[in-house]
Amino acid sequence: MTRRRIVLFGGSFDPVHRGHTEVAKAAIEQIHAEKLIFIPAKCSPLKRLSPHASDEDRLNMVTLATADDAEFAVSDCELTRPAPSYTLDTVRLFQRQYGPDTTIHWLLGADNVKDLVYWHKIEELIDECNLTTMQRAGYAPPDFDRFELLWGEPRVVKLKQNVVQTPLVDVSSTEVRRRLTSHEDVVGMLHPDVIQYIGEHRLYQ
Repeated sequence: MTRRRIVLFGGSFDPVHRGHTEVAKAAIEQIHAEKLIFIPAKCSPLKRLSPHASDEDRLNMVTLATADDAEFAVSDCELTRPAPSYTLDTVRLFQRQYGPDTTIHWLLGADNVKDLVYWHKIEELIDECNLTTMQRAGYAPPDFDRFELLWGEPRVVKLKQNVVQTPLVDVSSTEVRRRLTSHEDVVGMLHPDVIQYIGEHRLYQ
């Protein structure tokens, strides 16, 4: 029997943009998953100097941006959970929800691979889900071999097996916020409903 595959995609989504949804579609296709769940994370206190939307606004924008796609869903589990909220806790939550016959994938940006050594109980996370790295088109594959002495060969092999190729979309939340603050055009970068929401709620002013 083919196991179900569910993809979890965490991020600040401040705001969610076309790059997020396009890499999500690529991941679903390559993983052969039935669903991808966007999980907005709480804003890090370290990022308070950057302009950002509230938890509620970011959740609402992700909901608007994904509403047209039946393969997308949104969860507020990390926004409602008492801090600190760890990826491992979220993976275990969805594993309980979907059951042992479901494989859970957690999407990871290739630029975050170097920071995995600082993640909470990273070895347990690698063991309990498929930590899946998104490799952008035109970029070199991430170097997992550096972790072999730390985590062992089987875990490194598993990380290497879980890499998806994602399109190179020249959009970032930082650039979107800059444009919004400067009253520049963001058409084509954001879902139209997200643009309308930002305007109505005067976000990133």
